[in-house]
Amino acid sequence: MEPSSTPDLVSSNVRRPALAVGVGIDLVEVERIHSLLEKSGDRFKQRVFTEGEIQYCDNCVESAMHYAARFAAKEAVAKALGTGFAEGVGWADIEVLRGGNGAPTVVLHGGAARVAAQAGVTRVLLSLTHTRTTAGASALLLSDI
Repeated sequence: MEPSSTPDLVSSNVRRPALAVGVGIDLVEVERIHSLLEKSGDRFKQRVFTEGEIQYCDNCVESAMHYAARFAAKEAVAKALGTGFAEGVGWADIEVLRGGNGAPTVVLHGGAARVAAQAGVTRVLLSLTHTRTTAGASALLLSDI
């Protein structure tokens, strides 16, 4: 990740009036992520996930399920931004952490933060779900009014 003059955007569940700027959803098969972890291991992790995400997932029982949820979250946020992983938005620019209350928190860095700022995004709401076979995420980008 390269340094950026654009400040990072951190998600927030604070309730205040807002407009929806973008929405994204993604589903991924846990087995697909498990296979990538088995075949590529650290190379896949380093390319897609941040150190914080790796540390969290590696400390979870059934880590592939947690990696899959974060993978789906990154895809959902990239779709909500309207760019996918183009226009300077990289995998590590979308970081999914666990907030103090256990809810997922999104931190946007670099290209993702730049695209979000240009679109007027002030908050990212994220919901994750997973079973042993499937992980899903939905992302909602909001702009305060």
